[in-house]
Amino acid sequence: MASRIDEILEQARAKLTRLPAADVPAALARGAVLVDIRPAAQRASEGEVPADFPALVIERNVLEWRCDPTSAARIPQAVGDDVEWVVLCSEGYTSSLAAAALKDLGLHRATDVIGGYHALKKVVA
Repeated sequence: MASRIDEILEQARAKLTRLPAADVPAALARGAVLVDIRPAAQRASEGEVPADFPALVIERNVLEWRCDPTSAARIPQAVGDDVEWVVLCSEGYTSSLAAAALKDLGLHRATDVIGGYHALKKVVA
């Protein structure tokens, strides 16, 4: 029997077309915005996203407010519902929940990276 969080994760991922780490460069080339939602302590211990993959750091607790184009707290990249948001966490679990939350806001191109930062790091290694 699956845990409740596993069921919620499965429901979140059903909303997404998840992005393999190897496809991140192509996504960035077409204008996608890569968002690292890992907390500062995790970024300090694991490392920052390589410079080859420009990423905005937006911690999870404020993600929806920063990406919502109708929010007074939005970032400059939040110009509309058509922005392709690519959410990145450590291993690709929290990012699925976060990307699904962005979809629920009407940001229909939101997705996450399969395997998260650890998978992306292998792409540039």
